[in-house]
Amino acid sequence: MIKLASAEERQTRQATRAAFGPALIELAAEGVPVVAVDADLSGSTTTAKLAASSPENAHRLVNVGIAEQNMVGVAAGLALTGKVAFTGSFAVFGTGRAYDQIRNTVCYSNLDVKICPTHAGVSVGPDGGTHQMLEDIALMRALPNMRVLVPADYAAALSAIKLAARTPGPVYVRMGRASVPCVYAAGAQMEWGRAQVLREGSDVTLIACGVEIEEALTAASALEEQGISAEVIDAFSVKPLDADTLLASVAKTRCAVVAEEHSILGGLGDAVARLLAEHDPIPCEFAAVQDHFGKSGQFEELMSAFGLDSTAIAAAAERALDRRS
Repeated sequence: MIKLASAEERQTRQATRAAFGPALIELAAEGVPVVAVDADLSGSTTTAKLAASSPENAHRLVNVGIAEQNMVGVAAGLALTGKVAFTGSFAVFGTGRAYDQIRNTVCYSNLDVKICPTHAGVSVGPDGGTHQMLEDIALMRALPNMRVLVPADYAAALSAIKLAARTPGPVYVRMGRASVPCVYAAGAQMEWGRAQVLREGSDVTLIACGVEIEEALTAASALEEQGISAEVIDAFSVKPLDADTLLASVAKTRCAVVAEEHSILGGLGDAVARLLAEHDPIPCEFAAVQDHFGKSGQFEELMSAFGLDSTAIAAAAERALDRRS
């Protein structure tokens, strides 16, 4: 089991996007032929740190300007020369605007391109619904050859970038803008198709990813005060999904909640629902954004407004328990 952050470490808050540049620097130092292609957002995505780290790394960053489709095309070309190519940009542009290129150039040809945008979900806050990408997991997990990772904190994001670099073929890593508490201890090594049981419980299974992990842990503590024992699982690897860990948990609890900072359509919730429908149909509730766009507001306000916070997760757990009864 991966070591979790200590109480002291959990006081540190960092955005998952902050791990992008440092991870690329470490990979370059280890001799991995990484390059980053960004669409005029290298400061926000932190890929600029790669170019600034040394004269030798200055050539590893290509800024194509505000041209996300071209960004993916350039990354694909670099991959064909033997490079491990990462793309930046914000999630709404890096997946939505460039979807055709990701589908037909990267995934169809199974190229070594890593789609790693930042500013996904409602954590973009005041930028509003046009910039709050809530459909990206659905878009990426539907593509053949694409794997999908959604890290919960800085350490998991650092590991996700390294894991993507060392895995041939297309990978999607979803990162956010908001600073979040540490979940894992420094140096955590995440794995493909491996979920992490962060808290054991016997009454209800809380399955989450990304920023929802902290909310699920908080919900579990609130439920404990009501005499409800909640198991919390980090489904870091959305595709491939860790069927064994999830099924083992629900075999014990007999009900579940899936929480994600994403549309209720097509994301982690749908992946888990299909798994349960095929293997062990049990009551399952969902904490996700309903079928609508985001809106402008502070991150914490939006988490509450969209039913993504710990209160909403705890309420969903109570509904699941009622259905089980």
